[in-house]
Amino acid sequence: MEIDSAPISRCSKEHQKIYQDWFSFADSDGDGRLTGGDAIKFFAMSNLPRQDLKLVWAIADSKRQGFLGFKEFITAMQLVSLAQAGHALNSDILPSEVDFENLQPPAMEGLDVLLAKKKRVSSEPEQNGSFQVQPQSSPAASWFSSSKSAKKVSLSSVTSIIDGLKKLYVQKLKPLEVTYRFNDFVSPLLTNSDFDAKPMVMLLGQYSTGKTTFIKHLLRTSYPGAHIGPEPTTDRFVVVMNGPDERSIPGNTVAVQADMPFSGLTTFGTAFLSKFECSQMPHPLLEHITFVDTPGVLSAMNSKRVIGSLRGHDDKIRVVLNKADQVDTQQLMRVYGALMWSLGKVLNTPEVMRVYIGSFNDKPINEAASGPIGKELFEKEQDDLLTDLKDIPKKACDRRINEFVKRARAAKIHAYIISHLKKEMPAMMGKAKTQQRLIDNLPDEFAKVQREHHLPAGDFPNVEHFREVLSGYSIDKFEKLKPKMIQSVDDMLGYDIPELLKNFRNPYD
Repeated sequence: MEIDSAPISRCSKEHQKIYQDWFSFADSDGDGRLTGGDAIKFFAMSNLPRQDLKLVWAIADSKRQGFLGFKEFITAMQLVSLAQAGHALNSDILPSEVDFENLQPPAMEGLDVLLAKKKRVSSEPEQNGSFQVQPQSSPAASWFSSSKSAKKVSLSSVTSIIDGLKKLYVQKLKPLEVTYRFNDFVSPLLTNSDFDAKPMVMLLGQYSTGKTTFIKHLLRTSYPGAHIGPEPTTDRFVVVMNGPDERSIPGNTVAVQADMPFSGLTTFGTAFLSKFECSQMPHPLLEHITFVDTPGVLSAMNSKRVIGSLRGHDDKIRVVLNKADQVDTQQLMRVYGALMWSLGKVLNTPEVMRVYIGSFNDKPINEAASGPIGKELFEKEQDDLLTDLKDIPKKACDRRINEFVKRARAAKIHAYIISHLKKEMPAMMGKAKTQQRLIDNLPDEFAKVQREHHLPAGDFPNVEHFREVLSGYSIDKFEKLKPKMIQSVDDMLGYDIPELLKNFRNPYD
């Protein structure tokens, strides 16, 4: 499986060196990110029409980060070279039959003169025969330890959408979350690594349905700590992610590493972390996606509870009917029908959920059972699922914006609820009795908040979970409503985020 296969691996070292010089020249602030303004100036030397350059940017920045790193810059230069040679540009041109290894750099009018004038040789030396790429640096990590450093940076000067979201979170959303203890009731506070993490694909299901085999099939190799067998073999949560070498890292260690997005798991305690580990290995697919293998669910009832817990994330669920070549066509239709009926009872979605049918392992399809029609069907289904997976990195930035907005709305509602409960408490006598009454009548209190602030009922938290957490607190110690904080989040949703997206759209739009 190839996802955004990096052109850097299909570009000669000689050309990489040229592109590194060009990239260092174009990247005016030297942060390893070529933003729209710099790109417009540099790409203009290609003399390509604006429409072609718009396509070049759109294809190179397929993840919609709002900037080009060195790898994406090489992709852009290769596209410019192809466009100058008369090729029609489209998103499928990169994996097609083009000799990228020997594709000559594009003609950039006046660039040689400018490079000579600057006398700027900033390419990294080759070490052990491999070309070293300058890492992308970002000051955003320091914002999470000191919010003052975030305030010093204006939103117009950040160099990516994600850095913009980090700044908005630290400056406007996090203060609201901390004040009303959002992290205790709903979700842990976000860290720098939560924003930078690659998109994750978690595999859930009963034991021996082929979850671990599915990951191995996509990677085309095993990974450290993988166990496969007919009995329940995966007895822990295993995060399979990219790393410099093959190794397994224990859960307690992973949870305290600042560069990994798992610090929130510490709230589940040592018992959980002892059943959690990280499996690292260098792999091109894992540069774009992280997989999470899970223990098999032992009963059908528990399976329904697991699926039910995913409510609210229906758009992220993909259902795979695996090992489908082990039954004949008639039996497969019955299994498929039963599965759809069961899913309809658990997931209350207006549309029927797509189910991918196939046999996701490295063995040839069992045509004796499935027949020639089944073989063709499985191959098409597998292609569709792989296409779906390929889109995940491309949509990662859009999803992160979506989740950020959802979180901001949830934090606002949480602040309204907490401040309302505080307001209902008496000043002196009868505090314990009033607290118990509020906890017992929580649905009514939610309804009051909803009516007072005109909020959608569907956005309110689960009453039972909220009641369970609330019972461990003294409501009298909660904060009153702070309108300025609410207004700050409203401004962020209504102005700052749209402005951020506008700043990092395709510079040729």
